[in-house]
Amino acid sequence: MSGTLNKVMLIGHLGDEVKTHYFEGGGCIGRFPLATNETYTSRQTGEKVTNTDWHNIVVRNKAAEICEKYLSKGDKVYVEGRLKNRQWQGEDGNTRYTTEVHVQDFTFLSTKKESMANAQQVPAATPQHEPAKPSGPESVEQVEQDDDLPF
Repeated sequence: MSGTLNKVMLIGHLGDEVKTHYFEGGGCIGRFPLATNETYTSRQTGEKVTNTDWHNIVVRNKAAEICEKYLSKGDKVYVEGRLKNRQWQGEDGNTRYTTEVHVQDFTFLSTKKESMANAQQVPAATPQHEPAKPSGPESVEQVEQDDDLPF
């Protein structure tokens, strides 16, 4: 295989608010930490263990503005992008390194408020019923009229 691939897909929770920096040319860049968890049961103790990994997420321009407007700490999001390594000189003169996920696509999955509401919600004892659908030739005609396919 002669090609290469640099692709990252993550589902996690925001660890902080999106911090956006605007440039003179009109562009902007947004950054936020994303937490992903791995949970397993320890063989020695039998206890449930959760490990959290933190990822530095970078979004640009319109995507950064959308993330800044709609995302907040604790929200669950899917991000897809590329890994990029960056280095710079720190204030103390030492060279610093970081690995970032430069986002190409993202999807908002849930807000922190929705997650908390779902966790506190008790399922209802009565089942929800869907309205009965008519059967017979008139229902087929109704479906055919609603069909907007060209064939």
